[in-house]
Formats: sequence, structure tokens, C-alpha cells
Amino acid sequence: MPKREITGTVIKKAGDKTATILVERRVLHPRYHKTVKRFKKYLIHDEKNETTAGDVVSAIECRPLSKTKSFRLLEILKKGEL
Repeated sequence: MPKREITGTVIKKAGDKTATILVERRVLHPRYHKTVKRFKKYLIHDEKNETTAGDVVSAIECRPLSKTKSFRLLEILKKGEL
């Protein structure tokens, strides 16, 4: 089974080796047929503490590392500041 890969923006450094990312997806509204944004936050494992708020990152699914962490940092796509 292939592992899920998500892309999002780091909004917060949540403790040691952890970052919170916001993933945005666009879906079509069932009634109004207009594109609307849906957001979800994920905690990702950042082993080397190399991300900062505002970075656009890619994360890949892995075994559960804690109660809420099931993704680890794959790569930093774009450095940024928030």
C-alpha cells in the first residue's frame, strides 16, 4: 500500500522535533458548485529541527510516532517567513 504524501505550510514549531503544518485542499461545493478551501492541521516529525514557521514542506506517512504524529518530514520545498 503506497504511503500518503502531504504538502503544507509550517504554522508553528510545536516542541522539540515537531512542527505543525496546515494542509489546504480545494473541493467543489455539492450544492453551489463553487470551489471552496478546506484546511486540516497535521503534526509532523522533524528529526533535525530544520523547519521554521512559513516554510512549505512535504511530509510522508509513517508508523505512529506518538498519539498525534503519523507523518515525518520528507523535504523542505520552499523556505519562508511567517
